[in-house]
Amino acid sequence: MKYFLWTLRIIVGVLFIFSGLLKANDPMGLVYKMDEFFEVWNMNYMTQYSFFMSVLMIAFEFICGVAVLLGYSFRLFSTLLLLLSIFFTFLTGYALFTGKVKECGCFGTCIKLSNVATFNKDVVLLVLAGILFAYRNRINGIFQKHVNTALMILATVFVSGLQWWVLEHLPIAGSGLPFKDCLPYKAGNNLLQKMQPGPDYKPAVITSVFIYEKNGQKKEFTQDNYPWQDTTWKFSDRKDKVISEATGEPEVHDFILTDSDHNDQTQAILGAKGYTFLWFVRQSDKAHTDKMGVLTALAAHATALHIPFYILYSDNVESAMPFLKKWGLDKWNALSLDYTASKTALRTNPGLMLLNDGTVVNKWSYRDYPTEITLSNGKLDTK
Repeated sequence: MKYFLWTLRIIVGVLFIFSGLLKANDPMGLVYKMDEFFEVWNMNYMTQYSFFMSVLMIAFEFICGVAVLLGYSFRLFSTLLLLLSIFFTFLTGYALFTGKVKECGCFGTCIKLSNVATFNKDVVLLVLAGILFAYRNRINGIFQKHVNTALMILATVFVSGLQWWVLEHLPIAGSGLPFKDCLPYKAGNNLLQKMQPGPDYKPAVITSVFIYEKNGQKKEFTQDNYPWQDTTWKFSDRKDKVISEATGEPEVHDFILTDSDHNDQTQAILGAKGYTFLWFVRQSDKAHTDKMGVLTALAAHATALHIPFYILYSDNVESAMPFLKKWGLDKWNALSLDYTASKTALRTNPGLMLLNDGTVVNKWSYRDYPTEITLSNGKLDTK
């Protein structure tokens, strides 16, 4: 039994640590996923707490995994682990059986699992967590209490620091830190190519289901057999049912750049040769204004080097234009971009992206705008 419990602790602990690290790589991804669940549940008032809950849940998942391996306060953490497993199983089960949430985001943005695979994984984890809970009194810490406590404190500081770095600076290539940008807008990706469907593309097959009620009993019908001539059946509801999921869909969706005259400029900008700067800003009233002077100087310098600089805003014009005028940015071309596409392309608000022939070269948080740019022999260097 001793070795069996050790095996379970290693499996569960490592999996929770791994899952927590993947989410810590992109905390905002979990924030947006929580927002999606709250919207489906008609609990939009809860979205104001999504950020706090996401950061806390990521940290807790990682810390819980460490505690399982160390055997730290195992009676407490085995209970918390079981409750967390029940919660995750509920979420993935809801996503699977209702079809209202496409992905649960349980492994962050770097590893995509189908809802079926994710639910099965969580069911297995729930069983393992239940066994550990049942034998919680037989598991002790592997080190002395003060050593285990010190390691738990280090784990808390570590996972909190990881999240802080990504939220402030984005996963920067070459930083030497264990971060990876797993989004379709990462450096090296050509955005126009990512907008094209794959060779195996097939659209989703969706049918409409009509729910009618008769004598207190509800029954589903299709548009071919619904009882439109039988007045004893009363219409109750209508829903869309997915017959088969789409395959080979484009990785980049809804990235459409629209000018003030509502003309689509996407192809012209992303297909342009040479370097292009894109500055993303959404919810201008919540945008971080750190180093705006650096950004304005960068835009002016880019213009002097004949490098296009575009502002991509996701507010309405009435909100965006006063913000841009306040910071002296209204002289540059401003284009409208869908809010969801903006937050997927750049997690910070605002943030900067550099393209070369439509391929992403680099991305910067509002904390890390380049202070110097030089163009030599057709190559742009940033510092």
